[in-house]
Amino acid sequence: MSEKEQNPLLCNPETGVCEIPNQQSSSSQNVQFTADGKPIRVIYYTDPICSSCWGIEPQLRKLKLEYGHLLNFEYKMGGLLPDWRYNSGGLSKPEDIAKHWDDVSSYLLMPIDGDVWLEDPLYSSYPPSIAVKAAQIQDDQKALVFLRRLRELLFLEKKNITKWEHVVQAALYSKLDVNQLKEDYLNGSGEKHFLEDMELGRQLGIRGFPTIIFIDEKGNDQIVYGARLYADYEKAIKKLLPISKKKYYDNSLNNLMSHYPSLTVKEYAELSNINILLAKQSLESLSSSNRLKKTVTKNGNLYYN
Repeated sequence: MSEKEQNPLLCNPETGVCEIPNQQSSSSQNVQFTADGKPIRVIYYTDPICSSCWGIEPQLRKLKLEYGHLLNFEYKMGGLLPDWRYNSGGLSKPEDIAKHWDDVSSYLLMPIDGDVWLEDPLYSSYPPSIAVKAAQIQDDQKALVFLRRLRELLFLEKKNITKWEHVVQAALYSKLDVNQLKEDYLNGSGEKHFLEDMELGRQLGIRGFPTIIFIDEKGNDQIVYGARLYADYEKAIKKLLPISKKKYYDNSLNNLMSHYPSLTVKEYAELSNINILLAKQSLESLSSSNRLKKTVTKNGNLYYN
C-alpha cells in the first residue's frame, strides 16, 4: 500500500477518508440498532484531529438545521492516532503531516494550519478523544460545543489539544464543569466510554473517519463514508424515510450565528446557499466594519461575534 492508503493522518482528499489500516468495510449488520426517540438514529464515528471530519462541518451543520427534527445524533470517538509508534505507511515523525494538512485545507475549503505539526505536535489523538467522552458524561450538547472548540484550537490556532491547558480552555468556553471534567478524565470514566466506542467500531468494521451510519426504526441503515457532498447525506435520509421533509430555516447571518457562534467561509456559504466568493466578501466586509471578529490563519479565517 502507499503511504496515503496506510497512514491514518494522511486523509485521502478525493474520498475524504482518514483511513485506519487493516479494517474491513463498515456494516451495521453486525450489531442490531434501532432509532431512538426520532425516526432516524445517526451514529457518527469521528476523531478530534481528523481533518476530513473538520471538512464536513458545513454539511453537518446544515443537516442539523434542515433535518434535525428527524435525526438523533450520537458522536463516537474512533481513535485515529494511538501514538507515533503506530507507524503505518512509513511516516516516522509529525512533521510529515504538516504539508498534507495544508493540502487538505485547500481541497476541502476549510481553514487548517498544518504548522501545528512543526511547532507543537500532538503525540496521540487519544487524550482529546477521552476528554470528549468525559464531557459527554456531563452534557451531550455542551460536549458538541467542546469538540467544536477543540477543533478550532487545533486546526486554526495551532494548539496542541493533548495539553490540559487547552482542554480547560475549550471546557470553559462550552460551560462545562471543569473540575468534574478533570475527575471523569482521570478516574477512567471517560476512557471507559472511549474504549467502548472503539470496540463498537471494531464490531461495525469502521475503517476510517468520518463514517456516518443512518438507521431507521426497523434497523435498516445507510452508510456515508468519508467527506461527501451535502446531497449524499440528504440522499441517505431519503432512502430510509422517503416522506421526510426538510425544515426551512432563516439563513440570515444573525440567525445562523445564533445556532453556530463561529463560522468559516465554507460554512457560511453552505448554510446560506451562496457561493464561496460571495460568502468571503460578506464576512470580510462585516469584519472590516468591526461587526464581526475573526481568527486569521494562512489557509482561511474563522468569524465570530
